[in-house]
Amino acid sequence: MHDLRAIRDNPADFDQGLTRRGQEPAATRLLSLDADRRAAQTACQELQQRRNAASKEIGRVRREGGDAAALMAEVADFKDRLAAEEERERTLGAELDRWLAVLPNLPAADVPDGPDADANVEVRRVGTPPALTAPLEHFDLGERLRLMDFDAAAQMSGARFTVLRGPLARLERALASFMLDLHTSEHGYTEVAPPLMVRDQAMFGTGQLPKFAEDLFQTTSGHWLIPTAEVPLTNLAADRILDAEALPLRMTALTPCFRAEAGAAGKDTRGMIRQHQFWKVELVSITTPEQSAAEHERMTACAETVLKRLELPFRTIVLCTGDMGFSARKTYDIEVWLPGQNTYREISSCSNCGDFQARRMKARCRPRGTRDTTRFVHTLNGSGVAVGRALIAVLENYQQPDGSIAVPAALRPYMGGVTRIAADA
Repeated sequence: MHDLRAIRDNPADFDQGLTRRGQEPAATRLLSLDADRRAAQTACQELQQRRNAASKEIGRVRREGGDAAALMAEVADFKDRLAAEEERERTLGAELDRWLAVLPNLPAADVPDGPDADANVEVRRVGTPPALTAPLEHFDLGERLRLMDFDAAAQMSGARFTVLRGPLARLERALASFMLDLHTSEHGYTEVAPPLMVRDQAMFGTGQLPKFAEDLFQTTSGHWLIPTAEVPLTNLAADRILDAEALPLRMTALTPCFRAEAGAAGKDTRGMIRQHQFWKVELVSITTPEQSAAEHERMTACAETVLKRLELPFRTIVLCTGDMGFSARKTYDIEVWLPGQNTYREISSCSNCGDFQARRMKARCRPRGTRDTTRFVHTLNGSGVAVGRALIAVLENYQQPDGSIAVPAALRPYMGGVTRIAADA
């Protein structure tokens, strides 16, 4: 959500930010609605004052034995006019809120301009892709091991689901446990087990609603299945005034994530790259405005550490204005090397949302022990990392000539000492 006061003070800057994101300028329309709404508010206040004054005059006239009929008619007219202005104010306010709710966050000044992913900028590259002869993709590897079953999943659930068995199921669990242990024991995140279903307001707070409803799954009770643990973790700060000295708050969670993939027809139809249901370890930070830029770099480094410990080659890029998510003001994507595709693919996205989400969910902070004016916090979120895609990366980077998979050293304690996954495992 955007600050109307900031738009009033700098409409040209606001429109410039929208233009950088490929959006039409909106300041004129927003400020016109805002002016009309505030005029209706003023009219309501004036009518209420006049109504109160006329009511007092009625009492005086009656006490003096006079005829108050004309004044009573005037008060009745004020009542009708007041109701009309109040309804006008509500209508204008609702329309203003609808416009504000679908406008994306403005990009930070250092975000590169560009219309799409081709304008993203590589920041660093870590590790060397393995020299493999005719590497296979993860789905071929998994099926040859007889541990990855897409047909069984499709029979019971349809497309974009997978059944993992035996050592591959354990490998997925090992990856998730490894990530949680790393983030909680070394990176200072507190593990949280949040709800997997949330109400409309929680989805609105983090920016999924109203614009992206078609990408979500909704239950018959009206709850939404979370597309990422960012939603419940960030909403733990909703409608709260936090102690500024206690920030940043750092939280992590392992949850299944549910996405309709409404706009993904024809994309990654084979394998586990793009699923309706997948596991992810999420990182969320709640900070003061002064801390958020440094926290963004720190969070990205925490996600990168996962891949470094797994000895997976990756690169980190900063997204351009046309490729960022709705709520982000700056985003780093971490892309892991997939030999089977001979390319880097996203495995983590770390975003600084500034106060955009905080305004939507009324999350604020105040210095300890003071009565100072509260400020909106800054919220950040990142994958630390997507478990299914990490499984894909391990399969493809650690594939052996005989079709088996070597287990990364960092995962062996979580695999009961298993060092190799083979078809006879």
